[in-house]
Amino acid sequence: MTTRSFQPTRCGTLLFVAAWPVLAQTTPPAATATTDAAASKATQSAVEEFLNQAQHPLSWLSWGGDFRIRNEYFNNALSLTTDSAISPLFAPLHEQDYFRFRGRVWASIMPTDDVSFNVRLAAEPREFMKPSTMDTYYNQSGMQWRYGIIDNLNVQWKKPLDLPAIVKVGRQDIFLGDGWLVGDGTPEDGSFTTFLDSARVTWDFKDQKTTLDAIGIVQSGRPDAWLPTLGPSTSAGANVEPLMLTDQDEKGAILWLANKSLPTANLDGYFIYKEDSRLNNYPTATFGDNAYIYTVGGRLSGLVKDHWQYSFEGAYQFGRKQDPELNGQDGFSNPLLPAWAQTQGFRELNAFGVNSKFSYLFKDSLNDQLSVSFEYLSGDNPNSQNDEMFDVLWGRWPNWSEMYNVYSYVQETRVSQTANLYRIGPTWSLDPIKDLNFSISYAALFADQAVATRNLNETLLPALENNANAAMPGPFTNTGNFRGHYLQAVLKYKFNKHLSGHLWSEFLFPGNFYVSRDTMTFLRAEMMCVF
Repeated sequence: MTTRSFQPTRCGTLLFVAAWPVLAQTTPPAATATTDAAASKATQSAVEEFLNQAQHPLSWLSWGGDFRIRNEYFNNALSLTTDSAISPLFAPLHEQDYFRFRGRVWASIMPTDDVSFNVRLAAEPREFMKPSTMDTYYNQSGMQWRYGIIDNLNVQWKKPLDLPAIVKVGRQDIFLGDGWLVGDGTPEDGSFTTFLDSARVTWDFKDQKTTLDAIGIVQSGRPDAWLPTLGPSTSAGANVEPLMLTDQDEKGAILWLANKSLPTANLDGYFIYKEDSRLNNYPTATFGDNAYIYTVGGRLSGLVKDHWQYSFEGAYQFGRKQDPELNGQDGFSNPLLPAWAQTQGFRELNAFGVNSKFSYLFKDSLNDQLSVSFEYLSGDNPNSQNDEMFDVLWGRWPNWSEMYNVYSYVQETRVSQTANLYRIGPTWSLDPIKDLNFSISYAALFADQAVATRNLNETLLPALENNANAAMPGPFTNTGNFRGHYLQAVLKYKFNKHLSGHLWSEFLFPGNFYVSRDTMTFLRAEMMCVF
């Protein structure tokens, strides 16, 4: 084996990166433009060489980091209304405005060209300009000093025993296909981290242009379950609800076969098993569900005649799930549901999902692209003794919306647990100038079932219990299927290889699925530095 070396990829300091766009884009006088351009290029090369040497001080050591600043503002996206009678917990705090400061630093030790030990440390404090809706910081403003966490810690071995494979064991990020079902193992911390505690073997059948991934997962809902966090997260015995990574402890196994023999028809097939274990060892709350979920599915994608690009993915789920938040399972008798549909035990799972996108690539000077997306996720039928809600497994991340399928599902399911959905609409994107991308999207959103998947009893129980809040209608009508008109506009700019940013906006004009017609709004500005 030989010692491995790396090429330059990052810059050195945040100060240098912040100044670099101005320095790099300053226009010199016409008379000296050529000379100055050459000198600037030489200076940049010298700087990159210096940074490369700084980040690779030894032949077997590499390190780097990034820093992300986000300002996010949203209105009604979580509360679904400004009316406290409809959403008493969130409506008083329907406006949210906060900064997120995420910093990460990582290192790789490479004793040989085939083996590497990788570690990454991350932290993301948040500054709330308006009182927060978060459970652990509810109705508070100012700086929330969250914990730091080791969000990657693994060893990777390429070609073990000269076999055509890669073995990676430990805490790692895993993203399969479009990330529809496997993309984020820690949805509760909001893109602060995405890791899965897992072991992954990727076998490469080069002659057949096929890869086979075999993955085993053991994921805890608590940030400090496997490794201690830097700062408080879920201190044992604390009389507060802890910050969480996900809603329950999770185990899983994935077999994912991908064939790329034909550029016009790449084929993926997969089997995914996910086992959930409800968390009930906290003093103030319990979390999650118990479940045994089996998912079989496939994905077909490709590029046809250099202009038509497509992807189509479908999956079927079966198994058993005990979900205390599901309609009819909280122990109260509901006269609107048949008796056999109300149980606190396990339900048989029978669910379907489809995700597709078809695009036309103009391949012109503006890089115009026009696409149409369609997604279907089955919702639970309240009149059935089974559970028909499609579970997106480890796909709980903002794969098409930073607002709607993250915040707006909290009262209906959980954070980013998109379900009970029909989504169809176009997206147009172009690059007006170099390194600048603009996209605009529209989607018509519908519910598969008019009854909100996990909210029916929360809506009706006050009346059933004959208490003082009997008139509270809840945020869902439970009679309409139209979720609303969704709009998104995004402007992204890459200043250079180290600094990028974007302006992001989303709006939902609610339909008859919701009681309130208050517009839901999401705005974000971001700067990202990689060094």
